[in-house]
Amino acid sequence: MLSLLTGFPGFIGTRLSRKLLADDPDTTIVAIVEPKMAARAREVAAELDGRLTVVVGDITDPKLGFSDTQYADLAATVRRVYHLAAIYDLAVPEDIARKVNVDGTKHVIDFCRAAKDLERHHYVSTCYVAGKRKGKVLESELDEGQEFKNHYESTKFAAETLVRASMPDVPTTVYRPGIVVGDSRTGDTQKFDGPYFILWFIHRMKQLGLTVGSMGTDSATFNAVPVDFIVDAMAACTQDPQTVGATLALADPNPLTTRQFVSLLSRTFVQREPFGPKIPDFVMKPFLAVKPVRKFYGGTPFQSLVFLHHPVQYDTTEATRHLARSGLKCPGFHEYVPVMVDFFQKNKGNKAFQAKA
Repeated sequence: MLSLLTGFPGFIGTRLSRKLLADDPDTTIVAIVEPKMAARAREVAAELDGRLTVVVGDITDPKLGFSDTQYADLAATVRRVYHLAAIYDLAVPEDIARKVNVDGTKHVIDFCRAAKDLERHHYVSTCYVAGKRKGKVLESELDEGQEFKNHYESTKFAAETLVRASMPDVPTTVYRPGIVVGDSRTGDTQKFDGPYFILWFIHRMKQLGLTVGSMGTDSATFNAVPVDFIVDAMAACTQDPQTVGATLALADPNPLTTRQFVSLLSRTFVQREPFGPKIPDFVMKPFLAVKPVRKFYGGTPFQSLVFLHHPVQYDTTEATRHLARSGLKCPGFHEYVPVMVDFFQKNKGNKAFQAKA
């Protein structure tokens, strides 16, 4: 069974490829890799017993960077497509985000249509296609006239809109992860960004002899989800034909409020509750706009702090129902926060894990 994978050797893509190959000895994978990642991709592929082939390509090209012959050969043999590649930077310019997230997805859908024996298109979206919506967001919902906090959200929304439009003729499963963090068993992650920015704040404040101030609210929730759950869920759905046509929110069904989230990180990391006044956004934005300051706090972009104030709940009814057949459920943040913090503590000095300032 030949699969086409984008997003390799990314954080989720690398783990997913290992899982798919381990689960099915008859599976082989062709990974489309952008030129600048080719060397790293081949290093990772060398660990996979020759069952993953790295092909330099470009999803922003209508033919995915392939010759006509290569394209036709793959379309004749590929049975599954896993489209993970995207620009995830919250501060990304619109033109770049649109080129990769929207145009790239359109080209992958076109390939799916050309693959006559296609069994499934597994598309990784995000819960944040809901943009600035508040309250409960259902998995069945997409376009509710919402506005967006950044170009990442708006272009992932546009991409999922294209995927949904293709579903009558392309068998598809859509996955909407929350904010992906490290492995729930080991803490292993690829980069200290997202919620790790909060750990950077806690760490730096401790170095200054201070306690991190109040962050978050009691109305907003922080939907962290460990990478192993995402991978296990996608692998399980690969083997489950009942998930064709489903949109699954791979998120915590019972997330902590953002105030609880920050409090738990602080108690676990420095054994202290957050203390002191909340610093308003109109102060934080210019503060983090200064590159040396942003770098000191782990590369924290102001855009990431907006999520601490967003009162939204991502309904996981369909994901819970389908994944129950495989015995899977998303672990609560309190279950794996110790290993997440421990991994950060041991590796915070390693530049390989630091986000770009």
